[in-house]
Amino acid sequence: MRDVSHADFVGRWANFVKDNPNKWRKFHNDFINSQIRSSRGFIERLSRQDNGKEKIVKLYSIKNLQGYKRLLRV
Repeated sequence: MRDVSHADFVGRWANFVKDNPNKWRKFHNDFINSQIRSSRGFIERLSRQDNGKEKIVKLYSIKNLQGYKRLLRV
């Protein structure tokens, strides 16, 4: 289970969203975009390693390789 600081943060975030209906979207959008950039960067770095594409397939349990042609360049 997560610690008290996480529960405290969730409570503060909920209050921020409630009190700032027009401001929270930008913060949330920036956070989500940074997570996507981070994930894409990780996949890009992993794909350049030896056997990187095989590691990606295993890590994400990819069964349909044809569905990921662009990612795996198969």
